[in-house]
Amino acid sequence: MIKSIAIALALTAALAGPVGAKEAHRAGEKAAKVTLVYEHKLPNAPGKSIKGILVEYGPGGYSEAHTHPSSAFIYATVLEGSIRSQVNDDPVKVYKAGESFSEMPGDRHSVSENGSETKPAKLLAVFVVDSAQKELTYPAKK
Repeated sequence: MIKSIAIALALTAALAGPVGAKEAHRAGEKAAKVTLVYEHKLPNAPGKSIKGILVEYGPGGYSEAHTHPSSAFIYATVLEGSIRSQVNDDPVKVYKAGESFSEMPGDRHSVSENGSETKPAKLLAVFVVDSAQKELTYPAKK
């Protein structure tokens, strides 16, 4: 029985083809940790809320390419380490602790990853978004 399982696993691996280090790295163990840290309705903007999202990247960590709700304006500040980021077709830029960037409604965040393979990184993304909006990130269409 165990021999049959080992053969089946070996055959599956052979049929799947070789997996490079980058593909294995992207398989999920390096995904960013995302935590809602605050949420408040804006009293002077009916129907809008401000939501703070802490994004923590381990060494070599990343977020897949994504978009946000069409009502969302995002202002992100790097709290620790460095973040490689690309929005739309702009050049990839590295932001260091204390630096900020923004995303407009409808933008595509193509690259969002830790700038280091050895040190962690964190950023705080502040969303101004429709209060009824619960989902804040969608996988980008390829």
